[in-house]
Amino acid sequence: MDASTEQAERNEQTRRSGGPGVRAAPLAAVDLGTNNCRLLIARPTPAGFQVVDSFSRAVKLGEGVEESGVLGEVAMRRALDALAVCAEKIRRHGVRRMRAVATEACRRAANRSGFIDRARSRTGLRIDIISAEEEARLAVAGCAPLHVPEADQLMVVDIGGGSTELIWIDLSGTPPHLRGRLLMALAPARRGALEADARARAAAAHIVDWVSAPVGVATLHDRFSRIENPKARFDAMCAAFEDEIRAFAPYGKRRDALGAYQLIGASGTVTTLAGAHLGLRRYDRARVDGMWLPSDGAMAVISQIVALDDDERTRHPFIGPDRSLLLVAGGAILATVLNLWPTERIRVADRGLREGLLYGLIGEGLGSASRV
Repeated sequence: MDASTEQAERNEQTRRSGGPGVRAAPLAAVDLGTNNCRLLIARPTPAGFQVVDSFSRAVKLGEGVEESGVLGEVAMRRALDALAVCAEKIRRHGVRRMRAVATEACRRAANRSGFIDRARSRTGLRIDIISAEEEARLAVAGCAPLHVPEADQLMVVDIGGGSTELIWIDLSGTPPHLRGRLLMALAPARRGALEADARARAAAAHIVDWVSAPVGVATLHDRFSRIENPKARFDAMCAAFEDEIRAFAPYGKRRDALGAYQLIGASGTVTTLAGAHLGLRRYDRARVDGMWLPSDGAMAVISQIVALDDDERTRHPFIGPDRSLLLVAGGAILATVLNLWPTERIRVADRGLREGLLYGLIGEGLGSASRV
């Protein structure tokens, strides 16, 4: 992410979270994923939070983990360099409370403990390797502001590099004006935050089911990269992903059985498809985050992308080389979700785990006055 993109993200998140002027102590959230390392520093406000600083870098920590079962040395060095940038920003902004987490790549890797120790030694950051369930709940909490109150049923799909989380929440028993607060309360508290943890457990009672499929854009790409024909590769990816989610409770349910249903897509895949649908030449978070992406528009872009060969996809003006290799896999995951649970439109989320971590940190300090 270049400097202008970082500034645009900060400006847009400041606008959405109530504007500047509140000088509460800043909080920080670090998300070390399979592909990216992301940081968000923010101050709590009555409306949510005001972004102070942010950072994102592609580190490809999970490169090769699908085959080797361990984190590679070069990948670990990339991640450590990015974490060092995060640590410096955290120190510079005088952050008092923070949380740093790692997800699927570290969950899978046999050498994860050694890597976490190296990260602590070099950067001072204490990184928690969180469970797939906690990752799913944090992603939903981070997307809470994008839920429309009239939706009785909510499904969030978070397409990551090493895993894909699907979570289905029944909100029909909660008054519409309280549904957003309930979703934010899904962010689990850290140890010792009893009030926030109680709220998280109460909110979790509304989860009908969740699944963490151990395939994301990177792992799915690695698994089927030897299939040269793009369409055959795409079809194989769709079938493999569907096999991974057959145990998910909504699997096999008719779409109309879900009632008033909203789908939120949280991932680089969905934001990239949204940007391509809008015809953007350069990514604009202010236009993409929170937009409604027509499902037929998403499928049209996916079909166009699959029809390109790998070289053509790399040269695409919006996709570019960084996204081109993984976008077919991400498209296969989203296409499978839309085939199983059709909807006219998808709410696009350029947010998720980091924001969920921040809501969890904010919730720790709210006490009993903010019960759901």
